[in-house]
Amino acid sequence: MKKTLTAAVLLIGDELLSGSIRDENLGHIATTLEQRGIRVRETRIVPDIEDDIVDAVNALRKRYDYVFTTGGVGPTHDDITSDSIAAAFGVKNIIQQPVFDLIKGYLDGKGIEFTAAAQRMAFAPEGAEMIYGANSMIPGYRVDNVFVMAGVPRIMKMMLSAIVETLQIGSTILSQEVHADISEGEIAAALEEIQTANQNVDIGSYPQDIGSTRSDYRVVFVVRGTELDEIEQVCKSIYDACIDLKVRAQIAVSVK
Repeated sequence: MKKTLTAAVLLIGDELLSGSIRDENLGHIATTLEQRGIRVRETRIVPDIEDDIVDAVNALRKRYDYVFTTGGVGPTHDDITSDSIAAAFGVKNIIQQPVFDLIKGYLDGKGIEFTAAAQRMAFAPEGAEMIYGANSMIPGYRVDNVFVMAGVPRIMKMMLSAIVETLQIGSTILSQEVHADISEGEIAAALEEIQTANQNVDIGSYPQDIGSTRSDYRVVFVVRGTELDEIEQVCKSIYDACIDLKVRAQIAVSVK
């Protein structure tokens, strides 16, 4: 029987914390992993400070099946992720010769100098497993249960597409929705009681803006889990709670 696998995402970069760049990676990572039966249970954003990265990596890798990092693997002075991952595992950050040769060959072919700064992209912790994507010259890599990827969304997606094929497949994660014309405050007590009685599922409550393309109801409740009968029973309990409060509600037909 497959188990539910868990993951954390560690977003690295001062630019994310300052708001100069908006993260585009977390949603894609979470969606991709969920299709593999892996639930993202935590995300953190840390600055380009080695101690902060080391502390976060060591905390997360002990708690979850997988950890995915984005950012800080480029050629500039603030790209310190590989140094920090090496420090977290107590190993050296060294040149990965196949990566070095690949980048050098590419730049030589274009008549571009392979500078010391550019060579930083060929470093990874000693013992790291390089994972090459079909359309990316620079690989992501793995150290134990930690996967390291670029922060640029286009490159991150190429790295993740290769990485995900190496992961275990967990229990399929299913979800079903209940739509209702109710405020969260009205149903909060009933919803808490239902969630307490059903610890194997997750219940999310999402108010909808007027004119939302998702639903013409005021709130969408999303029930997620791995057992269809449990999901359906919880959806019915939420629906019944709404009906008891004399509001319009419906259970979505599809389960995905």
